[in-house]
Amino acid sequence: MSWQLKAMRVFLRHAVRPSLGRQRDSLSARAWFERGAWLNARGRPYRAFHKDSLAAEGREVSALWSAPAKPSAPFILYLHGGGYVMGNPRTHAALGGYLARKAGMPCCLPDYRLAPEHPFPAAFEDAVLVWQALLARGHAADQIALGGDSAGGGLALALLGHLCATGAPLPGCVFTFSPFTDMTLSGESIRKNAKSELLLPAERIGQLRDRVMAGGDPADPRISPLFANFKGAPPVLIQMARTEILLDDSRRMAERLRADGVDVTVQEWGNLPHVWQFYHGWLPESRKALADTAEFIRQRIPARPSADS
Repeated sequence: MSWQLKAMRVFLRHAVRPSLGRQRDSLSARAWFERGAWLNARGRPYRAFHKDSLAAEGREVSALWSAPAKPSAPFILYLHGGGYVMGNPRTHAALGGYLARKAGMPCCLPDYRLAPEHPFPAAFEDAVLVWQALLARGHAADQIALGGDSAGGGLALALLGHLCATGAPLPGCVFTFSPFTDMTLSGESIRKNAKSELLLPAERIGQLRDRVMAGGDPADPRISPLFANFKGAPPVLIQMARTEILLDDSRRMAERLRADGVDVTVQEWGNLPHVWQFYHGWLPESRKALADTAEFIRQRIPARPSADS
């Protein structure tokens, strides 16, 4: 364990987690997250990103790209985390940009709608729209590495389940960091790891679920991919920490995927924060996890030969 991680564990447990638990509503949580992302990134890396608007079926979803992507070239489609109530492409630009550099391909971060203003299934509908818009532009599905963290990781898997169920073109691979895959909150680790969790206040997760679902079925596979089917899905990477409350969301998700014959790579780390990859500017453990992810992507989506080769 690095000395940086030892220091961050104390900071997260005694300062950040209590502060997150005190946020009164989604608006205050979003502002809190924005400030934290700015401090974590030591600035605003999103200013170097390219703005875009992805349109399909008469609607649009804005997005940020680390660099423009040609239709013939591979790229990363990254769905940000934040419990479906906070986060945006700006908060995750540093993470997306770092992963893009490591993988050697651009990264696209869509700005999907958030609850409670836009409860379930708004985020899922936007993810499907983004996928359709990218394919309509001529991007090849198998040249897309689909991924995300926490709620965004769950959303990526929900989109994957939908694509499998409808026979749509599938991404070349999928990667997730501590994915939130079960909105029924049936995972035992939510209770067992409530004290060891370094970031998420376990006592607020039921309230979060109510804000997101607004009376919807929490077992719907569009929000809980743990209950989806994945026959024919491409390789999937799942990274999680053994001390976080969403540990069982990852473990059971891996079992679900394997039951459908999916090639799953699981990397279960030690006493690390939820989505520790977010802190790559501070933690060597984060940089190692992202390097592993980039290698996973490169192995599954090799660069296509150019027209001149």
